[in-house]
Amino acid sequence: MSMNVELNEGFLRLHRLAVARDLPGIAPSTHEGAPALMVAGAVFVHLLDAKTLVLRCPADQKVLLMEISPDIYFETDLHVGQDVMLIRLDRISDEELSLRLHDAWAFKAPEKLKTTRN
Repeated sequence: MSMNVELNEGFLRLHRLAVARDLPGIAPSTHEGAPALMVAGAVFVHLLDAKTLVLRCPADQKVLLMEISPDIYFETDLHVGQDVMLIRLDRISDEELSLRLHDAWAFKAPEKLKTTRN
């Protein structure tokens, strides 16, 4: 399977889960040449490669998730100190990934959009 097909499959999974959560204001995009999802012009998740997702999140949540599930959540030296964590797509369930997408959306979405959801 080619890298583009795997990237597309990974992105379709992300998009499907985000739409199913009914997250307002999301739009498909690209970030550094990779498939991404944006909210109000801000990237909240993008694919690093066919097996790795880059998710925006608060530092405290990142640390907690990496401690609880290091087989799923991790970072590289490049991401230390940043409000992002890496996710192994082949090790995370759709249910958990959906929750992480919601959290990342809420982290980057403007207050106006978040209040329309309640």
